[in-house]
Amino acid sequence: MQVIGLIVAALIAAGDQWLKYYIVTNYQVGESHDVLPGLFSFTYVRNNGAAWNVLSGQMWFFYLVSIAAIGVVLYFYFNKKYDHWLFKSGLVFILGGIIGNLIDRLHLKYVIDMIDLDFVRFNIFNLADSAITVGVIMIFCYLLFFEREDD
Repeated sequence: MQVIGLIVAALIAAGDQWLKYYIVTNYQVGESHDVLPGLFSFTYVRNNGAAWNVLSGQMWFFYLVSIAAIGVVLYFYFNKKYDHWLFKSGLVFILGGIIGNLIDRLHLKYVIDMIDLDFVRFNIFNLADSAITVGVIMIFCYLLFFEREDD
């Protein structure tokens, strides 16, 4: 069963890379097109920092944090004590997202972002960022509602 989770994480990273490839080959930097008008657009931007371009240009820091985070995620993923499906699923999403953004950082020295929410003023982000966010929410839900049952 653990292998399936790793395959899903790889598929998340691959989907993220495919969408980034699509954006790079079809958009100019800064170009924007509606996907679902009023809901979201694709806007091609390059981000050499973290969210909100924090720590811009500090690639070695992001390499180290990404490698450490992958190690922590894999530790919890393979630890028999943490065997709840919601917790493991959250880890899978986080792992796929970390790998998707790490590939960009290693290959390009920046991260490609494209998802622009039109209904709220928010930073442009990518599929990997979305996967990390969903994974964190899943883990919080596990911690809030299920952890006591598993103890």
